[in-house]
Amino acid sequence: MLPDPHTDPRAGRPRRVHRTSWMCLLSGLLFIGMGIRYLTGPDPDAVVMAPLLVGGLGFAAFIAILAKAIRR
Repeated sequence: MLPDPHTDPRAGRPRRVHRTSWMCLLSGLLFIGMGIRYLTGPDPDAVVMAPLLVGGLGFAAFIAILAKAIRR
């Protein structure tokens, strides 16, 4: 049953929508993935993981910039 706009104070207000922060989401997934990689198996080489981290953060920033440009 729908709320009555005359009696329910929330019925007339538009719903607030929280937009996805792609930078935060992708960076978090990157750090979780790297943490899992360090916890399992043999230790990865830091010479490989450092550029992977920087490249992953750059990719996350690129996607965040594209998402912001598309929203406008």
